[in-house]
Amino acid sequence: MPLYEVEPAGGTAERAVIVIQEAFGVNDHIEDVTRRFAALGYLAVAPHVFHRTGGGTVDYDRFDLVMPHFAEISDAGLLTDIDATIAHVTGRGISAEHIGIVGFCMGGRVSFLVASRRRVGAAVGFYGGGILKGRSEALAPLADDVAQMNTPWLGLFGDLDEGIPIEEVEELRRRLAESAPVETEIVRYPDAGHGFHCDKREAYHEASARDGWARTVAWFERFLA
Repeated sequence: MPLYEVEPAGGTAERAVIVIQEAFGVNDHIEDVTRRFAALGYLAVAPHVFHRTGGGTVDYDRFDLVMPHFAEISDAGLLTDIDATIAHVTGRGISAEHIGIVGFCMGGRVSFLVASRRRVGAAVGFYGGGILKGRSEALAPLADDVAQMNTPWLGLFGDLDEGIPIEEVEELRRRLAESAPVETEIVRYPDAGHGFHCDKREAYHEASARDGWARTVAWFERFLA
């Protein structure tokens, strides 16, 4: 599995962030986000989770080309990829409690999956759909995972996201408040839609993106210290 890796300038990292791609692969935007974390002093890595179907990237306006990749994606496979990535990072001398994971779009759901099935320092998900209801048999609902979460999780959502209804976000918030054994938080942005953090897409919403990034950095600073 290819891994885009960026080391911080000026010394050995004591903390790391794993960046999980959107549905379009480890493209320029995901690489840029990875470099942003390295600039903050983290060892930053972005695994190419489309490696089973040849890898590469897909243009934002060609969602039809995403579907063949999705056909081979599963929670079991994604966890195998994350485990391999964590092993790579811990092999660099960074313990699991000092590893954060952040995901966008499909990666947002992966961040929740990891938070419930693995124990790392902290997790953040940007507009991750299919958390409660799932996306397919291989990407099953994660509603029952709330009570067994191992990792503090921050979820960021846009109210204008047509694929993630506000009602679903609020139901997730309710379940987390009632059952999650770790700290969680959900933030909604009233003027943002899906993909609001990506400055390469028409959906980019600067104010929401800036706030979401600031909250992400603060979340990692808090739990990975």
